[in-house]
Amino acid sequence: MSVIENTKQFAPAGSWTADPVHSHVAFEVGYAGVNTFRGSFTDFSASLKGGEHATLEGTAKIASIDVKDEHLNGHLQTPDFFDTQRYPEIAFKATELRRLDDNRVEGKGELTIKGTTQPVQLEGVIAGEPSTDPFGRERLGLKLETSIDRTQYGVNWNAPNQSGGDYVANDVKLIAELAFVKAEA
Repeated sequence: MSVIENTKQFAPAGSWTADPVHSHVAFEVGYAGVNTFRGSFTDFSASLKGGEHATLEGTAKIASIDVKDEHLNGHLQTPDFFDTQRYPEIAFKATELRRLDDNRVEGKGELTIKGTTQPVQLEGVIAGEPSTDPFGRERLGLKLETSIDRTQYGVNWNAPNQSGGDYVANDVKLIAELAFVKAEA
């Protein structure tokens, strides 16, 4: 894997904001040892500053968690999981972003869940070039993924599986598929 020369920036210069209608922030975790359980956050924000030294930051409101079950949405907001009353947001800040060959990206960042901040490794893809939407706005797509051990953030609840092991795996994949819109100058 080779890094593209410094003449190619991570993202075009300017300020970019995630369009929440065309973006998606989600997680996947093993469940009962037989399948993958998925959920998402409907209230989130992300901003990208392009140019020579790109920056990326984002947050997701825990109260917006959606796992297609009202009772489970409520349980995930309790101290058993995210403790929404004390820790209403998950936050991310990139510390390093690199654009590789074939529009692949990798980087590092800091993820904060339940007041605990841990380093994470990122990988993903970025659109080769921005496109212009029907309203004349520049758009840029970025997909990032990372995997974490949820117990390192104090998200420890589990139940024993009668067939052995636990119901909820500790390893969680986080996925952000972001459609950025460039701010007008």
